[in-house]
Amino acid sequence: MQLNGSEIVVECLKEQGVDTVFGYPGGTILNIYDALYKHSDEIKHILTSHEQGAAHAADGYARATGKVGVCLATSGPGATNLVTGIATAFMDSVPMVAITANVTLPMLGKDTFQEVDIAGVTMPITKHGYIVKNVADLANTLRRAFTIAKSGRPGPVLVDITKDVTAAMCEFTPAAVEEPKRTVSYTEQEMEQVINYLQEAKKPFIYLGGGAILSDACQEVAEFAELMDAPVCDTLMGKGGFDGRSSRYTGMIGMHGTKASNLGVSQCDLLIALGARFSDRVIGNPKKFAENAKIIHIDVDAAEVNKNIRVNASLVGDLKLVLQKLNKRLEKQHHEEWMEEVSALKEKYPLKYDTDNLSCPYVIETIDKITGGEAIITTDVGQHQMWAAQYYHYTKPRTFLSSGGLGTMGYGLGACIGAQVGQPDKLCINIAGDGCFRMNMNELATASRYNIPVIQVVINNHVLGMVRQWQTLFYGKRYSQTVLNDKVDFCKVAEGLGCTAIRVTTKEEVAPALEKAIALKAPVLIECMIPEDDKVFPMVPAGAPIAEVFDGDDLQENT
Repeated sequence: MQLNGSEIVVECLKEQGVDTVFGYPGGTILNIYDALYKHSDEIKHILTSHEQGAAHAADGYARATGKVGVCLATSGPGATNLVTGIATAFMDSVPMVAITANVTLPMLGKDTFQEVDIAGVTMPITKHGYIVKNVADLANTLRRAFTIAKSGRPGPVLVDITKDVTAAMCEFTPAAVEEPKRTVSYTEQEMEQVINYLQEAKKPFIYLGGGAILSDACQEVAEFAELMDAPVCDTLMGKGGFDGRSSRYTGMIGMHGTKASNLGVSQCDLLIALGARFSDRVIGNPKKFAENAKIIHIDVDAAEVNKNIRVNASLVGDLKLVLQKLNKRLEKQHHEEWMEEVSALKEKYPLKYDTDNLSCPYVIETIDKITGGEAIITTDVGQHQMWAAQYYHYTKPRTFLSSGGLGTMGYGLGACIGAQVGQPDKLCINIAGDGCFRMNMNELATASRYNIPVIQVVINNHVLGMVRQWQTLFYGKRYSQTVLNDKVDFCKVAEGLGCTAIRVTTKEEVAPALEKAIALKAPVLIECMIPEDDKVFPMVPAGAPIAEVFDGDDLQENT
């Protein structure tokens, strides 16, 4: 059948099972928006307040559902406003397709109004980028984009389409969706080497990353942990990949990981990395990381093996498939003495905070208690992000959405909106610091426009908390440009943007505020006022061995 380019875009989206897109219209993409208007009963469009919000919403939708997220933007500044969101998705391996429109083909390269080479701009932060200059190439390009976005190690793909292509006519033939195949690429010899290391270990430790969630391997991870009789720590991206209430779970590893995890990994004789990339925030000093252990790395991306840490053995392949094969061949191991040793570390070094005053850990624990750990939690970046990782018990995958690799302030609200749209039966709560919330708080208008019942919790200490913490500990308390004690009233802002607002100043007010927000089933902001000098502990100084983890008690003893 003969269709124009814009209709082909819509038909391809429908073909891929896309039910929701996030975006913002403009001149060059008008034809696509006209086609979307005609198919509004099949594809829902969420108009965000800013293109960055659209990218984060598509990202949150993808993380919460496991589907490919889709965002749209016009040329020039519309397209460049997607860049931070695309980079965020790239760093955290989130499947996303960003569709932009550009000026007409004859006008390319002439500094035309609102022209930018967005494919060139985003080349380092996408799995692949296309610019479509011929309508005959459009359908297959879009199909390839979705396949690439969700295959192997997922990630964002950009498709830029010139405006004349969106209007040109072409024969369109529907096609079956190409589902990516799970693959492995290791040898039998490599598998045998891994099994030998696993069977020889006396003190094994499992280090779990976001790959467990992306590959839907959480059940296999749980089975593997039982077979190995080993403790499990996770990264920020791995939250929910293993039951956070399990007796085997030791908490997060790394810069703000628990002492049990950091010391346990430093003492183990075998570290098994599952779908993790050995981030600098995890390993600290690479020369001192797990220096007493052999290291096994299992990951879908061969480029990650031996990139940051030299390993003794590796298996490259989809984690779910690798663990299914490994679990069938691995005999049950027994490490009672080691498990008792790690359990003793957990008892000796529990997470703790000042319980006398209203604090972010108290807010997080209250959210955990009221929701039963069943909510989808999104966060921005900073102290509140670490507290959310530490004090909420994530028992299921796709329930913790946060910018781990890029560390994007302003990510959480857009992502929360996307998650709520993708999982309408779930309770979705975004936790942000006041500094982060300022970045994209205009997306409250998006939530109120569509009555998307997200709960926005703002942890307000009137400072850039994490930066201030570093200034306190390492910069002689020189608080350069980190004090936010101005006249901004977030509750009035929220109300002005059409949302209900609640301010909390005492511990006793937290639970009632949350219960009211949940009951309203509408967008609500809860502002929690906490002291400016609360700190996230434990902590490892940048570049130090993770065994040098310290907390507030250690700090007092050494001063």
